[in-house]
This record gives sequence, C-alpha cells and structure tokens, in this order.
Amino acid sequence: MDATGITEASQYLTFKLDQEIYALDITQVSEVLDFSEITKVPRMPDFMRGVINLRGGVVPVVDLRLKFGMTRTEKTVDTCIIIIDLTIEGDTTLLGVLADSVQEVMIMEPGQISPPPKIGTRLDTEFIKGMGKKNDEFVIIVDIDKVFSIDDMIILQAHEEDLALKETMDRDSEKQVILEE
Repeated sequence: MDATGITEASQYLTFKLDQEIYALDITQVSEVLDFSEITKVPRMPDFMRGVINLRGGVVPVVDLRLKFGMTRTEKTVDTCIIIIDLTIEGDTTLLGVLADSVQEVMIMEPGQISPPPKIGTRLDTEFIKGMGKKNDEFVIIVDIDKVFSIDDMIILQAHEEDLALKETMDRDSEKQVILEE
C-alpha cells in the first residue's frame, strides 16, 4: 500500500469549486443533476442550502464552497448538484453537493496520486484522500465521508425526518379536506 492508501487505479468524477479541481470516487456518485430549486430549511448551518425532491424522496443539499470556507455557490449555467452516497459510522444517506461545474470522469493510477499535504496540526486536511495530477494542475481527491462530522449528519437526518413527517401530515390533511367535501 502506498502513502495515500490508494492501491489500484480508480475512477473519479472531477468538478470545480472556484478555480480549483476536486475529485470524488465515482463509486460514491449516484448521479449529476442540473441545478434546480432548493427548498430552504430554517435554522440550518450556513453550508446547508436546503433540500430537493428526488423521485419523491427528500435529499439535503450542501454547499461545499461554504463548508470549505469559500464564498457561497452562485447559480450559473454550469452549476450542478452531485448526488452522492455519504456514509458516516456505517449510516448511509443520499446527499446533494453543489458544484460550480462538473468536469469529467478520469482514471488515476496510484502513482499519479500523492499523499495529502501536511499543513500542521491546526488545519484539518483529513478529508483530503490525496493530490492527483492532471496535466500541470493538481486535483484534490476528497474523502467525502470525512468532510462532514457526526454532528452534521445528525442535523441533516433530523431535518430529513422532520420534512418527511411534514409531507405526510400535509398529504393526510389534503385527504381529510377531500373527504369532508
């Protein structure tokens, strides 16, 4: 095993945040959606932009730019939502991640990937799986499961459950109105 822990060629979905190129392991990506309306949810952390309806299910959408300390993602013709499978402590959930644009799916060999930079003890780079290289540009390979904390997941799941309950109550009250008529 090499210094990055990556031992075989893998496919990555590359995307841009600001001017930097990031990559996610393709096995965690479910799909890429055009930017759509996001329903805001009150009292959520800044990086949590809201939720979308994905085939009848509620999917939280986060702004990675905000999570990474950048400015808020603005809607452009290239802005998209990457739907990923996020696993924290064995619990898996769908999550939408805003990206400025999706670039391509690329294969990287272990030899093309360097270990994450050691920036000292004050900066958390645990979420960086490695630094790939494409032409003369670095590609930051993100371990998306380590970007979010347990507390983040608890907040996201609690709001998912609240919204699902609200949708059920709304449907029940609509049925009640129809029955009363």
